[in-house]
Amino acid sequence: MLDLKLMQKNPDVVRESLEKRGSKIDVQEFTDLDARRKALIGEVEALKAEKNAVGPEIAKRKKAGEDASDLLAKMGEVAARTKELDAELAEVEAAQKDWMMSVPNIPHDSVPLGQSEDDNPVLRYWGDKPEFDFAPKEHWELGTALGGLDFECAAKLSGSRFSISFGAIARLERAVAQFMLNTQTELHGYTEVLPPVIVNKATMTGTGQLPKFEEDLFKLTDDRELYLIPTAEVPLTNVYAGEVIEEDVLPIKFCALTPCFRSEAGSYGKDTKGLIRQHQFYKVEMVNFAHPEHSYEALEDMTRSAERILELLELPYRTITLCTGDMGFGAAKTYDIEVWLPGQDKYREISSCSNCEDFQARRANIRFQPKDSKKKQYPHTLNGSGLAVGRCLVAVMENYQQADGTIRVPEALKPYMGGIDVIGPR
Repeated sequence: MLDLKLMQKNPDVVRESLEKRGSKIDVQEFTDLDARRKALIGEVEALKAEKNAVGPEIAKRKKAGEDASDLLAKMGEVAARTKELDAELAEVEAAQKDWMMSVPNIPHDSVPLGQSEDDNPVLRYWGDKPEFDFAPKEHWELGTALGGLDFECAAKLSGSRFSISFGAIARLERAVAQFMLNTQTELHGYTEVLPPVIVNKATMTGTGQLPKFEEDLFKLTDDRELYLIPTAEVPLTNVYAGEVIEEDVLPIKFCALTPCFRSEAGSYGKDTKGLIRQHQFYKVEMVNFAHPEHSYEALEDMTRSAERILELLELPYRTITLCTGDMGFGAAKTYDIEVWLPGQDKYREISSCSNCEDFQARRANIRFQPKDSKKKQYPHTLNGSGLAVGRCLVAVMENYQQADGTIRVPEALKPYMGGIDVIGPR
């Protein structure tokens, strides 16, 4: 959520930001609501002042045994009018808050202007694409032929966009996840967390999934307003919701391996085969609570932590900077990392690392206490995939495939595979 004072004092800054993002949200709506709110407050205060001024006169008359019915009648009208105004003020403030909750974050000055993913500049490339003396297959072909992936069985159990793994392929995915967690905790200083995967409405609102993106979520069918998490960013960021952190403990770096659940609304017809776009998948997520003065250094560090996973697995990738029109709702700046998939002959996103500045902290009321000031401040929150486990499995399968359809196990994963060097038919 943006700073209310910024909206009130510099609405043009927000207007320009929305234009950069290609948003159709009308800033004038907020300005009109704020003007009405101020007018209502002024009228209520005037009525209260009138009540305070008349009160002593009523008391005086009553004490003298004089008639005060005219003043009492007038005060009855004032009370009724005040009640009406208070109700209207509550409605206006609620509408204003709803408007604020619907507005995306302001892009950082370094974010390139653009309208879509076609305008995202490549920041860097790493690694050489593997060369094959055969036509490389896609992961779903490899996994199905080896008996390690069964999409028909998953559809029988749960429906479309689910998968089930068996044998060495299932173990390979577990190895990928374990390797990621160990790397982020042992090499990059993240504290491992095992959070709940069911959260309440306030938690979803704190990170920006609600109210705007409810159709993308899986909601439990009861009256408690509970949701399955779309990413561990949601519970990890809200660990400090409503709390005040001491300045000297910043930065706080969490990581977690969790299942993630997404309805994939609006993705009809996209990536219908394989593991790329599933309703349920595993991901290692990184979250950082950073001091505002150091959050962009933290973004670079987080992105390198994600890239390092791919380098250790010897998977070619490229890192891009998202333009203003392609960034997520809460992000001020985002890097996407795309891994090379030879079966698809293209780079595909495997990590997204974002600095949300104080956008989420304001929504979740997370603050820190500076040592040299009595005024509490909002930390900057960052989040990034470190990495998407299923997509990393896809990359390993496609980049390490062999002509006979078997899959070599990367050196970095061999300690987790119980002596399996090559994955063959189950």
